[in-house]
Amino acid sequence: MIEYLRNWYRRHFSDPQVAILTLFLILGFALVLLAGSILAPVLAGIVIAYLLDGAVEGLCRNRVPRRVALAIVFMAFVAILLLVMFLLIPLLLQQITQFFRELPGMIAKGQEALMQLPEHYPDFISEQQLQQLIGEIRANLLSMGHYVVSLSLSSVTGVITIMVYLILVPLLVFFFLKDKRRILVWLKQFLPERRDLVTQVWYEVNLKIGRYVRGKVIEILIVWLVSYVTFAIFGLNYTMLLSYMVGLSVIVPIVGAAVVTIPIAFIAYFQWGLEAQFAYVMLAYAIIQFLDSNVLGPLLFSEVVNLHPIAIIVAVLVFGGIWGVWGVFFSIPLATLVHAVINAWPTRRESHAHLEGQTQATAASAPPDESETPRDARK
Repeated sequence: MIEYLRNWYRRHFSDPQVAILTLFLILGFALVLLAGSILAPVLAGIVIAYLLDGAVEGLCRNRVPRRVALAIVFMAFVAILLLVMFLLIPLLLQQITQFFRELPGMIAKGQEALMQLPEHYPDFISEQQLQQLIGEIRANLLSMGHYVVSLSLSSVTGVITIMVYLILVPLLVFFFLKDKRRILVWLKQFLPERRDLVTQVWYEVNLKIGRYVRGKVIEILIVWLVSYVTFAIFGLNYTMLLSYMVGLSVIVPIVGAAVVTIPIAFIAYFQWGLEAQFAYVMLAYAIIQFLDSNVLGPLLFSEVVNLHPIAIIVAVLVFGGIWGVWGVFFSIPLATLVHAVINAWPTRRESHAHLEGQTQATAASAPPDESETPRDARK
């Protein structure tokens, strides 16, 4: 067993480049896991600065001075942040508050609809089973209410934290963009001279994630706008809230669309019941998801992120379980990183060739064994 492990280690980690790449991955994941909550503003600033740096470099390629490009991009970022703070978030909070106010009426209406099931389908569900189901639903809603109350009680601390983040994160983003080259030069002092494999992985990840993020932002805005117009035409309640959820759902393919279907169907049912309007809204939503999956997504991404649906679902489950909402949000870029590492990792044939090269080099540099030299030569 020990010999097998030794051979496995020599096959995969005999190359110093592989060891350097492994060390970088371990240190990166350990930093996020152990100090992620403390360094959250710094990590958020790094991510946002990385996303905005593409726009800065694009302006620089069009012969715009870097300082001017930095000022334009940073002012646009601050303007969008202010719009989100003072327009989008208040509107979403208003619709969420309205939803919780109308929730008891929806529950009563749903209970009346459920009480009719034993009359129409006595062989499938009894009145006792239905009462038990209603009790479980009420218990879950009560626990949800307690959770909302606990959030409201801790809202003072949350507001203070958000205010601190709103000051720190833009400052960090500005300095990361302004002093990007100085920071990179400083970091290179701590890196080994030979880092070919790390550079290869970073080049692939940078290329794919840059294209993925730009395409994903465009996709979110298009799906959000189309959903908002569609829901507004039908007169669906909570139009902004639901269309916003549909737009964000494209971040996680397949899973996001399935999850957002539940609140849309829930609100549409309690607004119209099982009438034709309910069917029209659900049909329009299905068309939006179909066009996004089969037309808009392939048009924007093509082969940028070539991941199997199973890999996407596994990435959502794994990284979401580790980092929560942020893990779900960045599940596709993290899966892209893992995919790039797997592609760059030396294959068994390459590792065997590397071991043979090391063996031949060692044999060539070793002094000749006197016991194997010809007898005449020793004389």
